Amino acid sequence: MARDEVTARLRAAGCVFAEDEADLLLGEAGDDPERLERMLGARVSGFPLEQVLGWAWFRGVRIAVAPGVFVPRRRTEHLVELALEGLGAGAVVVDVCCGSGAVAAAVRAERPDAEVWACDVDERATVCAELNLPAGHVVTGDLLAPLPDELAGRVQVITANAPYVPSDAVALMPPEARDHEPRSALDGGADGLAVQARVIVQAPRWLAPDGVLLVETSREQAEGTAGLMSAAGLVARVSRCDELDATVVSGRLG
Repeated sequence: MARDEVTARLRAAGCVFAEDEADLLLGEAGDDPERLERMLGARVSGFPLEQVLGWAWFRGVRIAVAPGVFVPRRRTEHLVELALEGLGAGAVVVDVCCGSGAVAAAVRAERPDAEVWACDVDERATVCAELNLPAGHVVTGDLLAPLPDELAGRVQVITANAPYVPSDAVALMPPEARDHEPRSALDGGADGLAVQARVIVQAPRWLAPDGVLLVETSREQAEGTAGLMSAAGLVARVSRCDELDATVVSGRLG
């Protein structure tokens, strides 16, 4: 199939970057026209490009992405930037609500000396995370509960891209997200803070004395996230990256 035809079908389906997507699909399919047709059909029907390709670029790392698993967003690279700040040699880093394990894999790529853990309640996500974090530790369970007890009080950084979309707003998300990513990875409850609140309450048990909890949130919800951290005895600070349209609230033990 010619590039022009692939581009035309993508454009007709509403893909804004049809030319770029055509190049990616053609490159991934190689000389297999049947595979190209399957991939193109999936993309035209609304599947996220990353799930169709089977991978996504995230902070220079190629991340395996499986159907039904949350697709990493570029804004979350700010979470990685903050996690790497002042990270000590051999530090323990935990990525909770890890999805594909993109944050954990990016930290590990830049700090191979770190002891990196990733956890998620969805087994589809942790199967994917194991592919992206072969030298780390991936566990399945509710938030921080599956971590081994010996990590208590030893974790230098906890990163959390917990779901923070208010329940009523999920229906307003692009169909690629609301129809093809797990609801549990998007829906943060009535105010979008329900899952964050549970992570924040659990975090102090695991943090080292100089440790930090980093929670991705929205600009509008940052004050609420910071308030939850203060209530849990953490000293909160809001970090904003306009280039990535990213907001992260950090919390340290007081």
